[in-house]
Amino acid sequence: MSVAGRLATDEVVPPSESSDRLPGPDVVRAVALIGVVVMNYHGYLMFRGAGIGVGDSTLDRFFDPFEGPLSTRFASTFVLTAGVGITLLTRRVVADRAEGVAGAARAVTEMRWRLVRRGLALYVLGQLLDVIWPGTIIVYYGAMFAISSLLFTLATRWIITTGLVAALAGWWISLWSFWRVEDGASVAWLRSPASDSIRRYVFDLAVNGTHPLLPWLAFLCAGIVLGRVLEVPDWRLWCSGIGLVLFGAATIVSSMAETAFTDLALSRHPFDRGLVYVASALGTSLIAFAGISWIADRATGPAAAVVEVLREAGQMTLTLYIAHILIFNLVVDWIGWVEPGGLGTALTFAFGFWLIAMVLGAMWHRRYGRGPAERIYRALGG
Repeated sequence: MSVAGRLATDEVVPPSESSDRLPGPDVVRAVALIGVVVMNYHGYLMFRGAGIGVGDSTLDRFFDPFEGPLSTRFASTFVLTAGVGITLLTRRVVADRAEGVAGAARAVTEMRWRLVRRGLALYVLGQLLDVIWPGTIIVYYGAMFAISSLLFTLATRWIITTGLVAALAGWWISLWSFWRVEDGASVAWLRSPASDSIRRYVFDLAVNGTHPLLPWLAFLCAGIVLGRVLEVPDWRLWCSGIGLVLFGAATIVSSMAETAFTDLALSRHPFDRGLVYVASALGTSLIAFAGISWIADRATGPAAAVVEVLREAGQMTLTLYIAHILIFNLVVDWIGWVEPGGLGTALTFAFGFWLIAMVLGAMWHRRYGRGPAERIYRALGG
């Protein structure tokens, strides 16, 4: 596996907006953050420690940030939630346009440009963070937000079609590359473009990077569609049911692989970009979104207080994501308080950061509202 592939352990989602903000998406982000930090810290601590690898125990294999069952699952959930956020942000202007409200067309155009500006802001931020945190997903988020400026007014069937095409295209490119190599041809022009080539930025963003648009745009499209049905009765039942079908079918199909080609074609490995992987990851993301949001909406007593902390911290995920990068570099690379180690070190480090970040994030939100990164993000992106 390439170094770029192994760096695909980080994920973040910018906060969504709505005139009547739903607690579910924010709580999903906050809960998923612990997975983000665990996967990132475990993977990057192994990078920092020469010779440190994944252990042989069941627990080690479960938390393997590169090939384990949790690898990139948190990322797909964040991308799905980002799609939900886009729908919540844009639903008013879309409804006004459908009803023929005066000025609605202009409002839609302004919303398109807002999404483009936000996408550009995230893309530039991602390129800067990539210097100290190679493989950051924020670059891809920027591209997805820019693309969403063209998607949010489309009929649901066309958004589903777009997501399916993205998944199929990523799968086909992977298979085509396999066939070309089998025939003795080189695909280096696509897979390994020169570092100083403009082509590298295009191909890495679309095909080769840690969370390329093909197939990752499928998760965003699924989230946009999901955001449109949040007011439908029993939507969680349908959401979790579809998720279980996708995950179950992907698990069964992947077990049928018997050759080198079918190992790739039916792979659930995230870096094979396969259709089976997309189905499996989307299934778990749908189940997670439905389950966590259900708990968030129904929590009472002490549980409601915990949910409130998570909801407030979940509105600051961009700040907390950047913070987890800076803290890692500070205590591992600069001060040396945390030595590169295995799973135990990563879990202790990650849980410690998560607990402190949740509390401080909620406290900041109650006192100042938006987080510092969110304020800059909104100032640049509108």
